[in-house]
Amino acid sequence: MKNGLVIADSGPIFSLASINKLHLLDSLFDDVKIPHAVWKEITLKKSVNYYGKIVNYFESKVLKIKASNELSFIMDYGESESVILFREQDANFLLIDDKKARRIAESLNINCIGTLGLLVAANEKGLIKNIQPLFQELIANKRYYSIELLNKILIQNDEDKIDLK
Repeated sequence: MKNGLVIADSGPIFSLASINKLHLLDSLFDDVKIPHAVWKEITLKKSVNYYGKIVNYFESKVLKIKASNELSFIMDYGESESVILFREQDANFLLIDDKKARRIAESLNINCIGTLGLLVAANEKGLIKNIQPLFQELIANKRYYSIELLNKILIQNDEDKIDLK
């Protein structure tokens, strides 16, 4: 059973694309959508080596929000449009990594998941074998996650910790 509709913010999109795991969104959710502001963010840098993957995956998944964006004064434009689109589409999950934006979204009773949680869910469903190599790949691709958090997740999932020495 899949988890309904997910609205994605740009951070997790870049992270999943950097480790070639965008397809996990299709495996875990019935549908994926992004707001126009996120589309603009993820297509801004054409020189990124996974740009083509992002465009091909998301070009048919872009929606414009109908409401005015009253949240842009407390979070970035892509994040705020993601929250608004979540509500407009009556989505099931908001895929978001930014700590402040996630805290705000959760205070609005929005069901959030981050990149790391998505990878753990994929591991639990047998869609990926191990999460530790993917965490290392995220680090190698300069996707910024706390090593302490990564190692905590790895320990909870009976995998070897990451040693940066």
